[in-house]
Amino acid sequence: MVFDFSSSSEYQAVEDLFEMLRIYEKENNKLAHLWNKDVRRISAQQVKSAKNDNLAEKFYYLNKRSLLFDAKEDFDAYLQYIEFEREPEKRFYLPRRKQILSIVKALQGLEDDEYDLLTLSMPPGTGKSTLGIFFLTWIMGKYPQSCNIASAHSDKLTRSFYDGVLSIITDPEYLWADVFPGTKIARVNSKDEIIDLDRPKRFPTLTCRSIDGSLTGATRCEKYLYADDLVSGIEEAMSKDRLDNLWNKYTNDLKSRKKLGCKEIHIATRWSVHDVIGRLEQQYSDDPRARFLAFPALNENDESNFDYMYGVGFDTKYFHDMRDTLDDVSWRCLFMNEPIEREGLLYHEDELRRYFELPKEEQDAIVAICDTKDRGKDYAFLPVAFVYGDDYYIEDCICDNSNPEIVEARLIEILLRYKVQMCRFESNSAGGKIAEKVQGEVKKRGGITHITQLKLRIPAVNEIL
Repeated sequence: MVFDFSSSSEYQAVEDLFEMLRIYEKENNKLAHLWNKDVRRISAQQVKSAKNDNLAEKFYYLNKRSLLFDAKEDFDAYLQYIEFEREPEKRFYLPRRKQILSIVKALQGLEDDEYDLLTLSMPPGTGKSTLGIFFLTWIMGKYPQSCNIASAHSDKLTRSFYDGVLSIITDPEYLWADVFPGTKIARVNSKDEIIDLDRPKRFPTLTCRSIDGSLTGATRCEKYLYADDLVSGIEEAMSKDRLDNLWNKYTNDLKSRKKLGCKEIHIATRWSVHDVIGRLEQQYSDDPRARFLAFPALNENDESNFDYMYGVGFDTKYFHDMRDTLDDVSWRCLFMNEPIEREGLLYHEDELRRYFELPKEEQDAIVAICDTKDRGKDYAFLPVAFVYGDDYYIEDCICDNSNPEIVEARLIEILLRYKVQMCRFESNSAGGKIAEKVQGEVKKRGGITHITQLKLRIPAVNEIL
């Protein structure tokens, strides 16, 4: 059917369809809300293109009613509706909707029981935590009798969750009460950071508690366990022991609070592959009911992924400036979702084992690996490792950014001096030619080293050998 929306009678047809869907909802909830998306789409379009103000106003309020109809069932509709009366430039969702709609759909997938676990990594300031707060208010309104937990690395951060949720539920600027009429706040406690809806309960509707705060006996988690930035920063991320301790806190203090059917959401800056999201990804990477999302600051064309409307996001120039200002590790972790290990910072000083002399028995092998000098201030790095079972003793190394001729001579000398049996060279733009020259000179001088090539990014001995 083709509608002529310049006619008020055709508007009436759309409104009649909407009223029919409201009645049909009792018979077929899923289908009624599916068809209502057409009402939402048509009414939103006609607000902009209606031939007169009177018709535009009618479609405007029809759009509002159709969003309210879906708001309990559809997170996207909920986000649009509760900010409907706010000034466009003050809204959180619509200025960002184009870029974050895929995340909203993933959260919807959790609620529709498509997933049990969702993790999300985005640059700071792009709205990931605020979106999480809106999601909590939606879940609390839908299930006021059920308990949820929101956690983070500090009390200051969990307090922001508590304040944010309370503001959306109580501030008349948000239309939360329209979506959940009759649902009232029964109890709040700013010290304990708890919010109870409908009636006071032993386990509140929402408990906000840092990862170091005690949850023993305080609450359970029936619907959602929400964790936002459990790692405090790069200092913690650089310590494997601290990350092991964090994982133990998560499993013992947070995950153990979950009841059967409880979902998990993790939002974080990806500092390390050993952080909670990294370990969850390793554990559940093949599980179809787990989804891992990461959105870097810049896309494959080196352009911003978060250039929102009204200037509330970050344009390409901003991210380029941050990249030029920050050290490489911070840029990659904070803005590109690349944990520090992926750039070669594998070992923290307090995690290295040290020795005074090599074992007395004969080694199993003597091996080396070379990250060749590429250009500019880049360094060539070649460690020599004596292998004893599963242990690698780094006896010597070359780390040099001198002229290529000097570096190559030093590489040849160390391979000959330690009688290295096997060495793998990184095959970057310069590595292939250097490997051939070094191999030829080593053989010419009676050395035994067998050199192979592999295209790598800052390799590590225990990764390759």
